[in-house]
Amino acid sequence: MKAAAVTKIGRLNDPDEAKRGRVEILDLPEQEVGPEDVKIKVAYCAICGSDPHVAEGIFGKEVPIGLGHEVSGVVAELGKKATKKGLKVGDRVAANFLRFCGTCYYCQNGQQQFCTETAEYERPGMAEYVVWHESQVYKLPDGISLKEGCLLEPTAIAVRMMDKMAHKVGARVAVSGGGPIGQLALQLAKMYGGTSLTMIEPIAERREMAKSFGAEHVIDPFNQDVVEEALRITGGLGFDAVLEVSGAPSAVGNIPIITAKGGTILYGAMYPGDFEMPLNLFKYCYYNELTITGTYVAPYAFPRALQVLPHLDLKPFTGKVYPLERVADAYAAQMTGKYPKILIECNEGLE
Repeated sequence: MKAAAVTKIGRLNDPDEAKRGRVEILDLPEQEVGPEDVKIKVAYCAICGSDPHVAEGIFGKEVPIGLGHEVSGVVAELGKKATKKGLKVGDRVAANFLRFCGTCYYCQNGQQQFCTETAEYERPGMAEYVVWHESQVYKLPDGISLKEGCLLEPTAIAVRMMDKMAHKVGARVAVSGGGPIGQLALQLAKMYGGTSLTMIEPIAERREMAKSFGAEHVIDPFNQDVVEEALRITGGLGFDAVLEVSGAPSAVGNIPIITAKGGTILYGAMYPGDFEMPLNLFKYCYYNELTITGTYVAPYAFPRALQVLPHLDLKPFTGKVYPLERVADAYAAQMTGKYPKILIECNEGLE
């Protein structure tokens, strides 16, 4: 079957072609279907903002490295024991790319995200077919298209971020970074009762998108003073909850400054592996009592993400689609930052 993979480690937009990473289509054998497995004919797999970091070798894997984890498709085959969720061949589904074992220390300790056995089901989804355990697969609501359905995984990430931020109704909320996760989180923060909703984002089109999703204020960090604007919006107090998802090292330093005393900061992006941020512990952790946290994948969030999916505006993320054969072009487009989301159509004619 055809599948997308990193075949050379390096930055995908490196000006030096000799150092540039490479994404290609390979012909790989189809995965076997175990007794509790579900075989999915993949309709769409969205490019995640973390995928270029995979190409850069941040996880230390050897090539070829399979790509894709934001998947939607149609059930093509069920294992004999894949009966617990009532799935049927032909069902429209989306999935969590991680399978949690349920038996290791972390799974038993309410920390599935650190499960030690997830590599057993490391089966990338940017392919014609993928085989995942039944526990990973979710039937999509009737009103959600397969294009929208592949956004279940990033929606689950945004749901988990709301869990970690745990802001109160009426809390002042800012989001730094207007990519897909930031825009989804903004929508959820509004549903969650957030006020003074502010998007900090350098790209004008993404600031306008945030306004359409309910942002009351936007800040252009390239042309405005982020701290000055944030304090103006909040009457000098700062935001009660700040979500930083830009992934840009240049964006992170101002976040503690614009967070209110007793507030929460969530650094939710995948930053460069060697980046370290200076932090005045006396001022921000002792005197201001900030809570600083992060997120790693989305344990316990998928069922609720499925519930909230019909209540989100997902169409702005489904407009740019490339066929699987043009995956290299799709990743080149991803690196321009021009599109809010890029989908790969892995099989034609699935709706």
